[in-house]
Amino acid sequence: MAKVQIIQTRSMIKRPETQQRTMVALGLGRINKSVEVEFTPQIAGMVRKVNHLITVKEL
Repeated sequence: MAKVQIIQTRSMIKRPETQQRTMVALGLGRINKSVEVEFTPQIAGMVRKVNHLITVKEL
């Protein structure tokens, strides 16, 4: 699988609890924090759920 970099670009304040938990599961929590992960189907589903809060770059 390909590696991707996920960067949080917007705040989690006033977001539904499920979106906040998804961001924590991705390893994010602050604006401009980034993580590098393998792009598995599970990660793809999480990215789809919070795509308005993050930016995804392929490595």
